[in-house]
Amino acid sequence: MAFLVEIDKLKTIRRKTKIMHGDRLENDAEHSWHLAMMALILQKEANAHIDLLKVIKMLLVHDIVEIDAGDTFAYDTKGQEDKSAREQRAAARIFGLLPIEQEGELLGLWREFEAKETAEACFAASLDRLQPLIHNHHNDGDTWLRYKITEEMVLKRNREIASGSENLWGYAQELIGRSAKRGILRQSYEE
Repeated sequence: MAFLVEIDKLKTIRRKTKIMHGDRLENDAEHSWHLAMMALILQKEANAHIDLLKVIKMLLVHDIVEIDAGDTFAYDTKGQEDKSAREQRAAARIFGLLPIEQEGELLGLWREFEAKETAEACFAASLDRLQPLIHNHHNDGDTWLRYKITEEMVLKRNREIASGSENLWGYAQELIGRSAKRGILRQSYEE
């Protein structure tokens, strides 16, 4: 019960991306739910056969560490420097609230997601990259424009989608191209 009470805090962790149909920022709990639904609907797009339940479990636990570590913005190079250490400490504390067997299972799923070495982890990570891209495409590039994120940066960051789904990477490239044509994803920013 202590773990279940603690993870309610995920609802308070704000991300940098706005929801698609409103003016507020998405929170981590909404993000995780949306990813789980994406896995359910898009499972046939995975490059390899996947265990869907395992993917959904990964997606539901992958950001729990952000309760302590905070949400590190994907394009924050300074924040990325100590992200792993912050998240490792958070994982030990938060998953440590569970009985040992459940702690081992959820911590293992979190570590597998982070390592991105299995078909399930690669597909889950692909969805994690794709979801904010879809949000930005549908909310007029709010995050991209606010933080001066260029088309090249988005392409570089999201190439990893292909490791889990070539089809979804193709879709992502289409969205990036359409966003660039609409001017919501720029080639560069004049200082």
